[in-house]
Amino acid sequence: MAIPITVLDCDLLLYGRGHRTLDRFKLDDVTDEYLMSMYGFPRQFIYYLVELLGASLSRPTQRSRAISPETQILAALGFYTSGSFQTRMGDAIGISQASMSRCVANVTEALVERASQLIHFPADEAAVQSLKDEFYGLAGMPGVIGLLDCIHVAIKAPNAEDLSYVNRKGLHSLNCLVVCDIRGALMTVETSWPGSLQDCAVLQQSSLSSQFETGMYKDSWLLGDSAFFLRTWLMTPLHIPETPAEYRYNRAHSATHSVIEKTLRTLCSRFRCLDGSKGALQYSPEKSSHIILACCVLHNISLEHGMDVWSSPVTGPIEQPPEGEHEQMESLDLEADRIRQELMLTHFS
Repeated sequence: MAIPITVLDCDLLLYGRGHRTLDRFKLDDVTDEYLMSMYGFPRQFIYYLVELLGASLSRPTQRSRAISPETQILAALGFYTSGSFQTRMGDAIGISQASMSRCVANVTEALVERASQLIHFPADEAAVQSLKDEFYGLAGMPGVIGLLDCIHVAIKAPNAEDLSYVNRKGLHSLNCLVVCDIRGALMTVETSWPGSLQDCAVLQQSSLSSQFETGMYKDSWLLGDSAFFLRTWLMTPLHIPETPAEYRYNRAHSATHSVIEKTLRTLCSRFRCLDGSKGALQYSPEKSSHIILACCVLHNISLEHGMDVWSSPVTGPIEQPPEGEHEQMESLDLEADRIRQELMLTHFS
């Protein structure tokens, strides 16, 4: 005898059929303080996201009731900023934990689709020169158009046999390559590199490296720390400075590069799903990389809308490679060394 099986919709059980759009939570019914404490962003910013992502989040569905774009965005922001699918978060906006997960996936993909529009280097010479002027005004380092660093984000183990994501601390992670400007706006983000790769190897294989090796930005360079090799387009600090000019160069380099260190601390502080405080991202490497990229897109959008990138409290220093790794990064690129020597002679002597 065949037994009929009914597939239950958790949200349908909780809230009945009613309207086709699930709007249990209304932005106008709560205070700005509540929105900031629960979702990390103010009301007008959330309304802007609804306008920006609404079409992507209103795609046809075969489910009995679609969840509104507003509700999906709140669910995703709650996850990004808290780092976990908390029952109280779903209860607050009137959806189940299973629906929370679907909302995060939908909003993440909608943000990733817009990454190339919102994360990029300046396109014209005037904007590039403006970057150089701003960086020079900070600490006297000339020719700088961006700051480079890498950050590890913990993920669940893909499988027991795959060791490519195991970093030097024995944890599974993605090693993410990031470039920012003087305001902390992100200009390059590559989030899919396995954690076993050292920072210098990530850069070597990155699209960023290919872009700069073609000479797209002449007489310009990025600043990177001692985890990277010196290149003609990437200035690193001297491992053992000896002359007054070398000390002045290192001080200017450190003061300028500190902007990206602060930016990465703030990124992880605002988006707690990235900092590991609630555990690793419980997704595949591909989905985890998309979540990281989505948070980076939100970071840039918040800057465009006048939100202070460094207003969130930071939670300690970005982890640095051990000294033994730094010693291996001295460059054998004679042309790059010549450029750095000329830079110190011209600007720091």
